[in-house]
Amino acid sequence: MSKVNPLEVWMRGPIEGIPALLQPVAHAILQAQEELHALLEDFPDTLLWKKPANVASVGFHLQHLSGVLDRLVVYAQDKALSEEQFDALKLETVSNQSNITTQSLINRFDIQVEQTLHFLSTLSDKDLLASRGIGRKKLPTNVLGLLFHAAEHTQRHFGQLYVTVKVLENQ
Repeated sequence: MSKVNPLEVWMRGPIEGIPALLQPVAHAILQAQEELHALLEDFPDTLLWKKPANVASVGFHLQHLSGVLDRLVVYAQDKALSEEQFDALKLETVSNQSNITTQSLINRFDIQVEQTLHFLSTLSDKDLLASRGIGRKKLPTNVLGLLFHAAEHTQRHFGQLYVTVKVLENQ
């Protein structure tokens, strides 16, 4: 099993290149990434789409973790989602995708974390309160709200993923 640093990410100090006000966002996302790697190190692909007690599968959570970060960064950039992003969103709810492995979903999440951190590094404090709209309805928020939600949502789904993995491992 992978060794997790005994200090949580936020306790290790600032993430280089990330503005001070966005450190909590980076810390939360990196903490989820680190724990996800440890949790899924030996997770079998055969359990990827299982839904114990009819809860969301590990595969769903892994796809959703990547997808949410991607979509929220797009909204933070004041852009619209692409057709590819809408297609990926639809796939999040499709079970038993035979061409997908646990490792491929972890790799996708790692890439999305890297892209998200890069985006955070491009921002300054003055960017954070810029108005943004979410989705086709352009629900009002701001850059900081989107990025806070990205961190919170990542943590929430990691927690759900953790419980699902533990239930599946003990069946």
